[in-house]
Amino acid sequence: MNFGSDNQAGVSPRILHTLVEAASGIQSAYGNDEWSQRAEHMLGEAFGTPVKVFFVTTGTAANCLALSTIAQPWNAVVCHHMAHIAVDENSAPALFTGGASLLPIATDNGKISAGDLAAFVARTPHDAPHNMVISALSISQVTENGLVYQPQEMAALATQAHALGLRVHMDGARLANAVAALQCHPGDITWRAGVDVLSLGASKNGALMAEAVVFFDQALAQNFSLRIKRSGQLVSKSRTIGAQFCAWLEGGHWLELARHANAMASKLSAALAATPGVRLSWPTQANEVFVLMPIALYEQLRAQGVRCTDWYASSVPAGTQLQAGEVVVRFVSSWSSTDEEIAALMDLVHSHQRQAA
Repeated sequence: MNFGSDNQAGVSPRILHTLVEAASGIQSAYGNDEWSQRAEHMLGEAFGTPVKVFFVTTGTAANCLALSTIAQPWNAVVCHHMAHIAVDENSAPALFTGGASLLPIATDNGKISAGDLAAFVARTPHDAPHNMVISALSISQVTENGLVYQPQEMAALATQAHALGLRVHMDGARLANAVAALQCHPGDITWRAGVDVLSLGASKNGALMAEAVVFFDQALAQNFSLRIKRSGQLVSKSRTIGAQFCAWLEGGHWLELARHANAMASKLSAALAATPGVRLSWPTQANEVFVLMPIALYEQLRAQGVRCTDWYASSVPAGTQLQAGEVVVRFVSSWSSTDEEIAALMDLVHSHQRQAA
C-alpha cells in the first residue's frame, strides 16, 4: 500500500524495455546521441513548438539550473510559500543562481493569481541598488497542494508577470498529471500561456531517472551547456535519459500513465472523504490527496505498512483549523497504483474505526 510518493514507484515496462534497447551498441556522448536528439524533437512535437532541451538527472537540478538563467545573484524569484524550491530543495536555488533569493507568497487558495503577484510586487521595496530586484516568477504545476492551474489562470498570471518585467519558470514535476486532469494540449498551460522555461519531470510518472529543462524562449538557453557542465549534470551516457523520454512520450504513454495515477487518486479521495472523522484538506485535482485525520488513525496505518506522509500544518487552507489530535496527511498515487491497494488501505481504516467505536 504505497501512497508515500509517486517517485517511489517503479519503472514502466515500456520505458524499461526501451532503456535496455538503448544500452547496447555505441552512441555519441554528452547529449549528441540519437536517442537524446530524437527525444528533443518529440518534446517539440508534444508541445507544438520548437524547443531547446537539456536532460538532467534530478528535479532539483532541473529547477535550479532553469532558475539560474533568469535570476542573477542580486535578483529574487517569487514563488508560492509551499513551492518545492522554497521548502524541499535546501539552499540549492541560491547555490545554482549564485545567491538569488526566493520571495514566497502565502495565498488563501493554494495558488498564486495575477492579482496576488501584482500586489506582492507593488509592496516589495524597489530602492535599487539597496534592494533585491525581482526578475522571475516560479509556478508549480501541479502545485504542492495538489491543485491544478487552469489554462486561463496560467495565462493571466504569466501575462501579469511579463508586464512586470519578470520571466516565468514552471516546475513541471507533475505536469503530465495536470495535462491529463485538464484534458488540454500541453502547450495550453506552458508556452501558449506564457511560460518561458519548464522543468519537466518524468521520474514521478513512470521513468527511472529522467528530467528535462525545456526552453520555450530559446534565447535563454545560451551558454546553458556550460551551466550543465559546471553543475555536474553533463551525463556522458545521455542516451539513458533520452531513451526514457522517447518511450515516455511515444504514443502518449506519459499521459496514459498520468491518467491512471489521477484516477487512482480520485477513487482514494472519495473513499477517504466518505470516512467519518476524515476530511479533505484540498480538492483532489490530480494524483495527490490531502486529508485531515486523527493522529491515532495515521499511526495505525503506518504501523500496518501503509506508506503515506504527515504533511505541513501550514499547508492547510486559510480558515481551516487543525483540531486536537488531528494531523495533515498526504497520499500520492502513481502509474502503478491499484484498486487492490486502495481496498486494502480502506479495510485498515474501517478496522480502526470499529476498534475505536
